[in-house]
Amino acid sequence: MVTVSSVVIFFALVSYPLIFGKKGTKLNVDVDRITISTIIRAPFLEFIPATGTIIPMNTFYLEAMEGGRFKEIFLEAGSFVKEGDRIIELENKDLELDVVNRQAQYDEQENSLRNARLQLEQNIMQLQQDVTNSEYQIRKSKRIIEQNEKLYEIGAISQLVYEQMVDDYENNIKRNEFILKKFKIDSLLQVDIINQLEKSLEQAKINLNFVKEKQKNLALAAPITGLLTSLDAEIGQSVGSGQRIGQIDVVDEFKVRTGIDEYHISRIGTGQTGTFQLDGKEYNLIIKKVYPEVRNNRFEIDLEFAGEVPPDIRRGQTLRISLALGDLSDAVLLPTSGFFSKTGGNWVYVVDKSGNTAEKRYIKLGRRNPEAYEVLEGLQPGEKVITSSYDNFGDIDILILK
Repeated sequence: MVTVSSVVIFFALVSYPLIFGKKGTKLNVDVDRITISTIIRAPFLEFIPATGTIIPMNTFYLEAMEGGRFKEIFLEAGSFVKEGDRIIELENKDLELDVVNRQAQYDEQENSLRNARLQLEQNIMQLQQDVTNSEYQIRKSKRIIEQNEKLYEIGAISQLVYEQMVDDYENNIKRNEFILKKFKIDSLLQVDIINQLEKSLEQAKINLNFVKEKQKNLALAAPITGLLTSLDAEIGQSVGSGQRIGQIDVVDEFKVRTGIDEYHISRIGTGQTGTFQLDGKEYNLIIKKVYPEVRNNRFEIDLEFAGEVPPDIRRGQTLRISLALGDLSDAVLLPTSGFFSKTGGNWVYVVDKSGNTAEKRYIKLGRRNPEAYEVLEGLQPGEKVITSSYDNFGDIDILILK
């Protein structure tokens, strides 16, 4: 016979989970097929991974200073060159003709200046002769007047003859003044012509030196000592002015260049550091230059070795770099794993203290690196979280761990 008390107990056992148990959809999960991680507090450094390439510290690009055709090639790509070594020579017929014309113009200006100076010297000599003759005539006419003045006073010579003597004397004085004045005017004019010719000659010299310098540029020599890593030239091939034809690398110093996603461009600057592992040893890098131009959603940076440089590194060698985006600080950390692709970091399954269930909980994450997320809200050190993929859980609220 069933008693009333038995019915009450049975009803209580059946209804208790429905009234007082956890609400929400549930799913049984095999513990062996998931990953459970513990939330910890530890030093955190936000960094991003990057792949860098070893390049020479200094590179000089060879460019054709003047257009022309390759006439002679002295060295091939892969050659080690010293500063001043001839690498290639071009020819330019138009430039050669320009040099000849400029030289002819210079010679013509030089001859004109020489003739003008000669003319001035001849004028000076002629003046000296004219002045000497004029002064002689003045002295002579003056002496005649003095000799005949007493004869005129006693009436031995007529007034007409005497006045003619005086007129000759005064005319000689005026003639001398005219000669001096004419010479001054002619000399000033001649000097002005000479000054103009000197300026023209100087300009002709500048023009001649300019085209000769351009002609010298047809011969390309090594500007630095290094490795001629590339040379794009064939005998008879035409090349335009400013066209790049080769490259010389300084092979005793290197740096690292890497591309970074444009998402981080506002957080990357000179002075930031990075590290990489090579042959089991860690090496340090420091950002020296940030290139602001973005191509294909990426920008480039140059890093130099800070401290020890790895031995036997080579141009083109790749490095796996961890690039720091901030300073080391203490933080609550959640390991990175597959859960993020499903939740976007907005929620996780937190395992209860019994280890039998895991319940969905909303959280807030901050900075990240390839190893962990910084937890800002929702989790405490010591709590356990399912961090493997949530793809098979759908929208389940509670997981029953078996």
